[in-house]
Amino acid sequence: MGREILAILLADKRYRRVHVLGRRTTDLQHPKLEQHVVDFTRLPSLPAIDDVFIALGTTIKVAGSQEAFRAIDFDAVLAVARAGIAAGATKLGAVSALGANSKSSVFYSRVKGEAEQALAQCGYHSLVLARPAMLAGDREALGQPVRSGERMGLAFTRALRPLIPANYRSIAAADVAAALVQAVHTGTAGVRYLESGTMQGANSKA
Repeated sequence: MGREILAILLADKRYRRVHVLGRRTTDLQHPKLEQHVVDFTRLPSLPAIDDVFIALGTTIKVAGSQEAFRAIDFDAVLAVARAGIAAGATKLGAVSALGANSKSSVFYSRVKGEAEQALAQCGYHSLVLARPAMLAGDREALGQPVRSGERMGLAFTRALRPLIPANYRSIAAADVAAALVQAVHTGTAGVRYLESGTMQGANSKA
């Protein structure tokens, strides 16, 4: 997801500079791009920025434990958001998940919901939370952790797509990225949720 968001920002003339935080650098080079290798538990001060986009996320299987999962999907997400506020940002767009709910009995959904609540308390003038369903496409190509059973699930949802409510259909990462960036651009005050169904096809409309 981060790759799709980054590609849009680099192509957008409204952004003069794009700073990327990561545990390692990528091979991507662009005149507007500045990559920062960071430890998310001890983030340095960021340069002055206007907008923040967060696409951090993993799985319990990849992370190794619930604690390690929470360290990324909650702690690191909140750390970046707070660092953005300290650097002067007023708008934040973050990728959450379908079913995010702080009161959910499902650990994954509960952590996502708790992260949403924490982000809403950071003080951003405008906060956009995207809640995509299962991402369509090859996760390895998308730079996303491969989840057990997802390939079968995607094949199943493609076959039954016309019968599945829009919010539960698989969605292209490019659609989520395009919808999120556009929503952040509007700068609407308060918290705005982008449900998966409303993001379908956003990339073709951009």
